[in-house]
Amino acid sequence: MSWRARLLALTLIALPVSALAQSPAEPAPTQPAAETPQDAQGPETPAITPETPAPDAAAPAASASTDADSSHQAEDISNAIFGAQVPPDYAFGAFQRGYFLTALELALPRAEKGDAAAQTLIAEIYSKGLGVAQNAERAAGWYQLAAKNGDTLATFELGSLYQDGVGVPQDRKRAAELFREAADKGYAPAKYNLALLHVEGIYADPSLATAATLMKEAAGAELPEAQYDYGSMLIEGAGVAPDAAEGARYIGLAAEQNLTAAQIDYATLLYLGQGLPKNIEAAASWYQRAAEGGNPVAQNRLAKLMAVGEGTALDLETAAMWRALARRQGLSDPTLDRLLVSIPSSALARAEERARFWPSVPLSMDAVASAPATPKVYGPPLPAPTDMQNAPSRVVLPSGVTNAAPAATPAEPAATEAQPTEPAATEPAQDP
Repeated sequence: MSWRARLLALTLIALPVSALAQSPAEPAPTQPAAETPQDAQGPETPAITPETPAPDAAAPAASASTDADSSHQAEDISNAIFGAQVPPDYAFGAFQRGYFLTALELALPRAEKGDAAAQTLIAEIYSKGLGVAQNAERAAGWYQLAAKNGDTLATFELGSLYQDGVGVPQDRKRAAELFREAADKGYAPAKYNLALLHVEGIYADPSLATAATLMKEAAGAELPEAQYDYGSMLIEGAGVAPDAAEGARYIGLAAEQNLTAAQIDYATLLYLGQGLPKNIEAAASWYQRAAEGGNPVAQNRLAKLMAVGEGTALDLETAAMWRALARRQGLSDPTLDRLLVSIPSSALARAEERARFWPSVPLSMDAVASAPATPKVYGPPLPAPTDMQNAPSRVVLPSGVTNAAPAATPAEPAATEAQPTEPAATEPAQDP
C-alpha cells in the first residue's frame, strides 16, 4: 500500500459517519392536476395534501460545523504524517536557484521590517559577492541586525568576521562571546570553534574537558572537522579517557566525508593496526584517495608502498610519478629516493611525463600515429572555398535575388504618326 493510500485510509477513518452518508434526494416538483368538470361547476373544496415539516434552520449550521471539524481532523492527520505546512520563502528559493538579484529584491522589503532570515540572506549575498560586488562592511552590518533579531547563523558568521577582522575591527574576545551565544542555541560549527578556543585557553577558559564535551557534540552533528579532532582527542586522551578504537572510528567517519587529513591519519591507523585491525591493502587505498586529492604527504607515502609492493602492486614507474608530484609541492624524501634508485631511465622519463600531464594522461606516440589525418566529416560536406578571382560574378542570394546588374532593356521606339513627306523645294533653273 502506498503512502497516499494510507493517508486516504486515515482521513476516512477520522471523518464521521454523517460526512460519508449521501444527502437525501430532493423531491421532484409535482405538476398541478387537471381541472375536472365537478371542480368547475361545484363549490371549491380544499385539496388534501400531506403536511411537510418546516425547514430546520439549525441543520445547515450543524452540517457546516461537522465539515469544519472533519477538515481540521484531516489537516491534523496530514501534519502528524508530513509535518506542519510552512509558507514558502520565495527569496530563499531564488537564492538556492542562483537568482541572487531576485533574492535580494525579494528579501529587502522583509529585512526592512525586521525579518532576521531575510537580513541574514542579504548579508550572505554581500559577504560572498553573489550577483553584487563583494562588500564585507555591508555584510557585517546586515549580520549585526540579524544577530540582534535572534538569527543563529548570523550570530556565528558575525563572530567569524570578528575572529578574522574582516569588515569589522578584529576582536577575538567579541568573537568568543558570539560563538558561545550561537553554541548555546545548538549550532554545531559554533560549538567546534568554541572548543578550539577552550583548547587555546586565551579568549576562553583553558579546559580540555570542556573542549572535549563541545567537540563531541559537534561531532555528533556530523561535522567532519569535529569528528576528526574528537577522534584525535580520544586516541591521545586529551580531556577524555583514552579510547583508541572509538578514536579510530570517529576519524574513519571524517575520512568518509572526504576530509583529507582524516583520510591520511585513518590510513596510518590501518597500516599500524592502532585502534582497529591491521590492513595494509585498505591503508594503501586510503592513501591513494588522499593522493588523488592532491595531498603531497599521501602522494609520498603511496609512492613508498608502490616502490616496495606493500599493500599494492609493485610499480616503480607510478611510484616515481607520485614522488614527482610530491616534489613539486616541496616534499622530498631521501628514503623514497633510495627505494627508486634502480628505476630504469626510460621508466623515469615516462613517470616525469605522466606527472606533467597529471591528472590527465599524456598522449602516446602510437595514439598520435594512429590519429586520422583527415577528420571525419559529419553531415553533408561543405563546399570547397573559392578563390575570389575565380568567384562567379552572379551570386544567388537565399531570397532568390541576384547581385547581377539588371540587363539593359531595348528602348522602345517612340510612337509617332507617319507624316507625309513633302517634296523638297528646288530652285528653278536659270537661263544661261
